Amino acid sequence: MNLADLERVARAMVAEGKGILAADESSGTIKKRFDAIGVESTDTSRRDYREMLFRSGAMKDFISGVILYDETIRQKAADGTPLTQLIEKAGSIPGIKVDAGTKPLPGCPGELITEGLDGLDKRLDEYYALGARFAKWRAVIDIGPKIPSYTCIMANAHALGRYAALCQEHKIVPIVEPEVLMDGDHDIARCYEVTEMVLKIVFEQLYYQRVRLEGMVLKPNMVIAGKKSKKQASVDEVASETVRVLKNCVPPAVPGIAFLSGGQSDELATAHLSAMNAKFGPLPWKLTFSYGRALQAAPQKAWSGKAENVPAGQKALSKRAKLNSLATTGRYAEEMEKQSA
Repeated sequence: MNLADLERVARAMVAEGKGILAADESSGTIKKRFDAIGVESTDTSRRDYREMLFRSGAMKDFISGVILYDETIRQKAADGTPLTQLIEKAGSIPGIKVDAGTKPLPGCPGELITEGLDGLDKRLDEYYALGARFAKWRAVIDIGPKIPSYTCIMANAHALGRYAALCQEHKIVPIVEPEVLMDGDHDIARCYEVTEMVLKIVFEQLYYQRVRLEGMVLKPNMVIAGKKSKKQASVDEVASETVRVLKNCVPPAVPGIAFLSGGQSDELATAHLSAMNAKFGPLPWKLTFSYGRALQAAPQKAWSGKAENVPAGQKALSKRAKLNSLATTGRYAEEMEKQSA
């Protein structure tokens, strides 16, 4: 492990005014999103869509890194250029999703464990050779009656720690993603309580697994009420509670925090990030974004699988990426949504 190299990549991932594009949808997930816009999901259509994203001007200006799926990191553009080279030419960093998805956690009804540790060391070497310099592993924590259990939190935190240690051993920066879901009817106070417990146990496990915090990036949920909650929190309250839990749980050695959108609307995900940076800086770590759907929904719809719509799709990505870039410095305003890219 070369900590200086890991730290250099981690800091580049959270560079001023930039964030991470999560383009690591599995084949099943991208099919659902293509179905919604009337596009058949094939090797070619998936390649064409991602090539559109990676050739966008947004990459150079607003995107520090791209999380890829196993298929995508091996794909080539229509002209034969590896997609990873398109990302690198834009000054961005290729990354890779390495977990194998979630499975029911034995003995814990309604809870999940993320798998993928078996053979991970060999896969990391292969991904490094393919150009990946960071990786991502997502743990899923649900809130409901009598859950999450300590068993679920601990099992997932332990896996995150082992994954992160393996990544650093293989010269790859780990994105540590413990996601507390916003699918339930819980209020923001319950989300805070669970998020605090999850983050404290995750960092305990990172310590036990000897992960160097300077060479990682945290990708957490924001502290937000569940989608079904009768009482939704304001933008300022979400910003305040999220920063509070981070101050209580995240050591200053971590270079940056790249939030997941977690099912929020495009606009809310941007507004919440901007409020944190505008009202609570300076903070020990950079606060930025690592959004998937919240960056891609607009360009997917604008593109709709048609070659003639590529410029429209790229324009839509540029607009959302620019707004989120402004949010990383607290300069986003709602009226900007009505402006063209």
